[in-house]
Amino acid sequence: MDLVTMNILESTMVSICREMGITLMKTSYSTIFNEALDFTCGLANTDGEMIAVADYCPAQIGGMPLLVKSCLKEIDLDDLGEGDVILHNDPYRGGLHTPEHTFFKPIYVEGELVAWAVAIGHIAEVGGMAPGGFCGEATEIFHEGLRIPPVKVKTRGKDNRDIWKLLLANVRTPRANYGDLRALIAAVDLGEKQFKGVLAKYGKERVRENVSDLLLYSERRMRAELEAIPDGIYAFTDHIESDGIDAGRRYEVRVEVHKTGGNIVVDYTGSSPQAAGPINATLGVATSAAYNAILHMTDPSIPRNSGCFRPIRIVAPGGTIVNVDFPAPEVGGNTETHPRIVGAILGAMANAVPNRVMAAEGATHCNFVFGGVGAASGEYFACYDLEAVGWGGRAFADGNDAVDSINGNCRITPVEVYETRFPWRIEKLAFNQDSCGAGEYRGGVGYSKQMLCLNELITVSQMTDRHELAPWGLNGGLEGGLGATLVKKAGASAWQTMREAYGKASSSRYSNVPIRRGDRVTLVTPGGGGYGDPKSRSAEAVSADVLDGYVSADAARNIYGRTEA
Repeated sequence: MDLVTMNILESTMVSICREMGITLMKTSYSTIFNEALDFTCGLANTDGEMIAVADYCPAQIGGMPLLVKSCLKEIDLDDLGEGDVILHNDPYRGGLHTPEHTFFKPIYVEGELVAWAVAIGHIAEVGGMAPGGFCGEATEIFHEGLRIPPVKVKTRGKDNRDIWKLLLANVRTPRANYGDLRALIAAVDLGEKQFKGVLAKYGKERVRENVSDLLLYSERRMRAELEAIPDGIYAFTDHIESDGIDAGRRYEVRVEVHKTGGNIVVDYTGSSPQAAGPINATLGVATSAAYNAILHMTDPSIPRNSGCFRPIRIVAPGGTIVNVDFPAPEVGGNTETHPRIVGAILGAMANAVPNRVMAAEGATHCNFVFGGVGAASGEYFACYDLEAVGWGGRAFADGNDAVDSINGNCRITPVEVYETRFPWRIEKLAFNQDSCGAGEYRGGVGYSKQMLCLNELITVSQMTDRHELAPWGLNGGLEGGLGATLVKKAGASAWQTMREAYGKASSSRYSNVPIRRGDRVTLVTPGGGGYGDPKSRSAEAVSADVLDGYVSADAARNIYGRTEA
């Protein structure tokens, strides 16, 4: 291997992917892109292997290899040409869930296909039963929005107008969707342009050889990491509290991790049969979640590409909650079931690599989606709002406070932007005292966001979790705090759950609730589980938590046994 050239090429390709993402952020219309950064940009070779990716959304990073390879099976390469752009969002064709749209642009040199520029982004409005695409009561894929098989949106650099008409006729916010789709195209256009510069500098054969070496280098480094983990079979089971249809039923995510030498197999056999509601994960999600968990346990300096995934194998029986069969719904599998799978894998590996795992995180993005007609503009608006959670405590440190769930790496929308773009007033955004699971190293803190409706009507839906089953602790650590969604109707004095106020089967998964002017909604995000015996936490750390308002004086005395706090 020419390690110098290979490393220069790797860092250059990653920089190209980051620049693609910045372009997407700067040119997009929706807050899910320009504030939350719910997208990922990458480069792939002609075999569909991911050769470089920027550090955006972990779920999409791990999902990209299967997604690209699945789509290449349907694409007629002989019918492709320079300037073509392909769009795809079908979760039953290797995708993750319906809102995530993937654009592929072939990169040619002297008429030869040499690579692909790829951009994946979560479109805020995709049609379907509920504004924002997250229908918590969906019972089939057709409720979840328009599915798009691999189709050309541009041919030889020109728009396929009939495809655009279909795309924009099936959504509530065609102007915003048009802008966001154009931003994704701008990202792959830039990726093509910049990678062609690399090819011109080094030559396509030298680039091809170095990319092949880079994939092998990542594979070898990952195998070396895995070889340092004790061989064995490690098991863990976690539960999802409901599917939104049968509110009393629990669903098991069962994991066995088989570790032998430099190989690892993640086996989901025994997980619950697929649900009637939209919490099912596709094979792409089950694969991405396994990659995500293992990347969190290994050296972060290993280049992120398909090479580092080669030692990892996944067994995901069809017709289960981790590998759903058509035509069941699946939109929540990528946001809610994915982090639960990652948590189960980390829980399984707690005895093998205790310094590389954490207790349970909040494991939800809250997925509060809404839409309506703006009073001033008369135009329909829609928003996909994600919130942050507490992460689990670790063997050496507290959990992170109020960050996006482990598969997202996204930002919450600032209050000022939220109030400017949408008819809500944010009356409170504050940490929840005692939401952090107690431990020698406590879990991260969750928070509450209280909103006042300023529109005549806003239709809201949600897909979230941890309202009933708290994040678990490790090694004697206690559970983290629960989440909640509460509503107080105009003129009322008491807060109610969505089940109490609107008769919904579930308070964490519901659709098309009418929120009217003067109504208030509060989103409560869960905290992370604790790690280790709370009585072993230092007096200084407890005292600091009390002073910061994270832990109450009562909890300091009764749980931590620290009267001096």
